[in-house]
Amino acid sequence: MSKGRLEAFTDGVIAIIITIMVLEINVPRGADLASKQADLPILLTYKLSYLNVGRVTACAPAFNDGGFLQI
Repeated sequence: MSKGRLEAFTDGVIAIIITIMVLEINVPRGADLASKQADLPILLTYKLSYLNVGRVTACAPAFNDGGFLQI
């Protein structure tokens, strides 16, 4: 498998992961602050998940160039 194909596959997998994560986010039930505070832990969890996916995406070229994923 060439490096270009591996990068394209990795980008596709990450795009699917992000899409599934977005589909799981629910609209807040009410317009008041109390209903939004109830959803705050879930939203913070999603934010941390997005940061982790972004970090993996940003570090993937370094792993590929260093021979970590050479096939």
